[in-house]
Formats: sequence, C-alpha cells, structure tokens
Amino acid sequence: MHLATLANRPDLRAAHAAMDSAWPEFMRHSPVSALLDTAIDRFPEYQLMLLEQETLIGYGHSVPFTWDGNPETLPDQGWDAIIGDALADADEQRQPTAATLLEIVVVPERQGEGLSTRLATALRDHAAQAGLTDLVAPLRPSHKHLEPHTPMPDYVARRRPDGLPEDPWLRVHVRLGAQILHTCPASMAIAGSLAQWREWTGLPFDRDGTVEVPGALAPVLVSTAQDHAVYVEPNVWIRHRLS
Repeated sequence: MHLATLANRPDLRAAHAAMDSAWPEFMRHSPVSALLDTAIDRFPEYQLMLLEQETLIGYGHSVPFTWDGNPETLPDQGWDAIIGDALADADEQRQPTAATLLEIVVVPERQGEGLSTRLATALRDHAAQAGLTDLVAPLRPSHKHLEPHTPMPDYVARRRPDGLPEDPWLRVHVRLGAQILHTCPASMAIAGSLAQWREWTGLPFDRDGTVEVPGALAPVLVSTAQDHAVYVEPNVWIRHRLS
C-alpha cells in the first residue's frame, strides 16, 4: 500500500469521484456538501489517496485554513462553516495555519483493517509537513447514530475503564494524540420538503415532531403544516497539535 495526493496523482480524480462516501443518502443533499468538490479541486495537495498497487481503496479529505489557535473560535457550525472559511482564506490569500479533516472513506471490503487510522495518521503527518500548527476536525462519532436522542456532550463524555472514549472513532483520534475540545452543535444543517425526505430515506414523514432516520446522529424535526423537515447534526471538535 502507498499514499498519494491528488496534486501529484490527478489521474485518480475519476476513481476518487466514483467511490461511495460513507454518508447516508440524506447527507448528500446538504447545500454545503456541494462545496466539497470545489475544495477538493482547490486544495488537491491536501487530499490523500490510499492505493494498493494502483487500486484506490481509501481516501482522506482535508483543507487548510487560517486559525488563531483558540478552541473557542472554531465555529459552532462545524463542517458547514469550515469549508467556506477555507475557501475564503484562499481567496483572500491569507496564510493557512491549520488544516481540518473533513472525511475519511475506505472501500467496504477493506473496512476493519485499520485503514481509517492509517489515513488519519497520514493526514496529521501531512499537515505537519506543510508547516501547519494543528489538524482539527468536526468529528462525526461513529456510533452516535445508534442513540440519536442522547445529547452529544453526554455521549462524548463516556469513557471506558481504561479512560479512553467509548466511541470507536473518537478513541482512534485520542490514541493518536488528539484532544477533544467541545461540541459543534450545528455542524451540518439539511432542510427539505417532506417529499424529498421520503425520497432520501424511504420513511413516511407523515406526522409532526421528531423522526429517527438511519444514520442520523440526532432526530429530524418534521412540520407537516409547513411541508418541511430539518436535520441539524452535532459534531465534536478535536485537535491534533502539530508543533
């Protein structure tokens, strides 16, 4: 296995685009997710491809941005905000000081082999080699979808007897040296008509209130009178110090 960036292997862009994201279908309809392709093309040197010989088996997305190092200034809108911030910093030619991890994907048949950890480590090391001070991430805990009604701060606070986080994806990053900072309570917002939500999920969306959707970290709020449903996803800001 070996790693490459899209900057030095632009021929991998089509194979990368053809790989399925790990996100559930409804998350592909976030208005901000359309900016991800823009960010990938704008910052190809921050997109790592994991190859086995010449077959793409995983990738990790990150983008550079300008940050003062204060955890409190990381946006509550998390994923939705940070992509726009990175693009705006580049447009204004502001010197990046940090990078944010956006997504790691491994092909289904190779999951469970520690390749996500390998990509997370590579993204951290790559940011350090670029001279940045931190790699942060609005992290999506991997098991939170199993209990969408649990408040994210309560979920994140859980620890195993060895002191490590109970959630596997948080645990990976803590083992790599990351610090858990705080929740970003509105990291991604997705709104749609009830017909759209039915198409995205296969669920009826025929009553007011909250609906549990497979893959969602929090319930979706439904208004039949207004003919819309809104999902607001909390994530968790983590920080890898690089210097």
